[in-house]
Amino acid sequence: MPGGRLTQAERQQIAAGLTDNLAYAEIARRLDRPTSTITREVMRNGGPAGYRADLAHHATQQRTHRRRQAAPQEAQRLQQPHGRDAEAVRGYQEQLTTVLMASGLPKMMARVLSCLYTTDTGSLTASELAQHLTVSPASISKAITFLESLDLVRRERDERRRERYVVDDDLWYQSMLRSARANDHFIETARQGTSVLGHGTPAATRLENAARFLDFVSENLIHAAEQGREVLHTRTKTTSNTIAEPNPRDGRATGPTTTP
Repeated sequence: MPGGRLTQAERQQIAAGLTDNLAYAEIARRLDRPTSTITREVMRNGGPAGYRADLAHHATQQRTHRRRQAAPQEAQRLQQPHGRDAEAVRGYQEQLTTVLMASGLPKMMARVLSCLYTTDTGSLTASELAQHLTVSPASISKAITFLESLDLVRRERDERRRERYVVDDDLWYQSMLRSARANDHFIETARQGTSVLGHGTPAATRLENAARFLDFVSENLIHAAEQGREVLHTRTKTTSNTIAEPNPRDGRATGPTTTP
């Protein structure tokens, strides 16, 4: 963490700030720490409602002890392709996990999704995920089932008949559609309420306005998702079909062209 690890006294100030309903940014300002440090600390240790300074400090000490014990195996496991810095990759995975948790994902589900997105293949088996995250296969299974229900991952079988969990561009499209269609039930129910409460009454008008707003947003979200998917897939196809055009004078390539 920037400025060194949090002290027990700082964790007590964080707990006091949460009790006073201070924003993460204000707590960070008072401690002269980055806001991301405070966000990560709180989300990693029970969230705003469950954060306890003494428990958080003890948990951090235990994690540090485990990391030191597992250092040789960890160094081997974190070997990265393309000359990446393994420690920088691990730090980024933690940052991405924190962002996903702040968006509403539980911690284990966020860790699994972060691990998948930072893997070049975009897919891992349950055993590979368990090894990467140092958790039990049961934890992975539970996380995958949850992420699948949100259309954030999908299952595939590889050539060895192993089940792999995959993230790709199309999943964001499917997730956007699911999010948009999740409003349909509320829209329908809200409009039923207008007849019960009486057309033109304040309560009925409030429900009708909410239904119209969500209907408008959902329709535009679906349209934007379809446009984005079409553009992204077109660009990907164009890039994959790009070849070098030979120079008619000497046969050397002069620039890109696309195959039909």
